[in-house]
Amino acid sequence: MFDGTRVILASQSARRRELMSYIFPAFDIVPSGADETPPRDVPAENIPEILAAKKALDVAKSFPDALVIGCDTVVILDGVIFGKPCDLDDAFNMLKTLSGRTHTVVSGVCLACRGKTLSFSQNTDVTFYPLSDGEIRGYIAESSPLDKAGSYGIQDRGGLFVEKICGDHYNVIGFPIARLKRELERFEKILGGNQNGAL
Repeated sequence: MFDGTRVILASQSARRRELMSYIFPAFDIVPSGADETPPRDVPAENIPEILAAKKALDVAKSFPDALVIGCDTVVILDGVIFGKPCDLDDAFNMLKTLSGRTHTVVSGVCLACRGKTLSFSQNTDVTFYPLSDGEIRGYIAESSPLDKAGSYGIQDRGGLFVEKICGDHYNVIGFPIARLKRELERFEKILGGNQNGAL
């Protein structure tokens, strides 16, 4: 897939880097410098795809012939975005709010190469067990919630909070790689044709 094309992941996330290796054994990391401030007056579920496109296009400006992959993941509850917490108190409040409820994890992904783009979003519903204040404080003390949307990682001890998920498990980690592989195959076919412009 994309033989002979330089592949760039526009993210510093160690989790995405690991998952990306399931598809591409060799790729480069070039973090985006794009402004990640969420746009106003846009439905919460659309924002990850918009931000993923900003990241991918920012890097693609410097590497127009490479395949650049941008991604953004958020947690959404009642139409409100739970991004990365600003401090430990914010992390506690986020997890307290998510306790005993079902939230949606949305990852937006954008592929950019040779002036064309393809983007998509993937949703996964996650239901938490009711959490005690002690459970939440223990997790915050022993884990690293500040770099995670919603203040938890399903791949670490945050997985102990999860009663059930409906959808792609890897999407909750931050990269819907099964869907990504299929979209890459579609994008490669488009790039091989004579279509012009973005999708």
